[in-house]
Amino acid sequence: MEIKALPLKGALEISPVVFKDERGDFFENYNESKLANIGIPKEFPLEFQSMSKKGVIRGLHFQKEPFCQGKLVRVVSGKVLDVIVDLRKSSPTYKKWISLILSAENKKMLWIPVGFCHGFLALEDNTVMLYKVTAPYNKEAESGIIWNDKEIGIDWQLDAWGVPKPILSERDKKFPSLNQAGEIFK
Repeated sequence: MEIKALPLKGALEISPVVFKDERGDFFENYNESKLANIGIPKEFPLEFQSMSKKGVIRGLHFQKEPFCQGKLVRVVSGKVLDVIVDLRKSSPTYKKWISLILSAENKKMLWIPVGFCHGFLALEDNTVMLYKVTAPYNKEAESGIIWNDKEIGIDWQLDAWGVPKPILSERDKKFPSLNQAGEIFK
């Protein structure tokens, strides 16, 4: 695996070494000891899977303390523009965001530590995303920030991806701005 530290401290892009031949390809998708050596927890009590149509935005999600979740995400079918935002008030990159392409083709994973919110734009129909999380789901702790928060200013590149109007859940449409949400993580 190739590990790349991202500009937001603690976030990592993980690219597998892929072996290809006439049959197809083969790669190591998950290696507990290698990932633990770079600070990713060994225990993931839950794994979620979502399937999205092109143009769906899911997010920006997180769970509040004491049920915070780190996430290890990857795409098994399709392609997404994956976005994370640093919500750690004490971080030098507070309110900063990054995006990267995760796809079945590039096989990359993204490690999202506690203290970030996460969302993605599905760039193809039938995009399947897997999320390994470090803490159980807790309905009372689930929360989010509105996807188009003006202060954060995420460039979702909707026009470039041919998405005239994103598709969001009713819950995601009602999330507050970061200013309205107040301090989330110290």
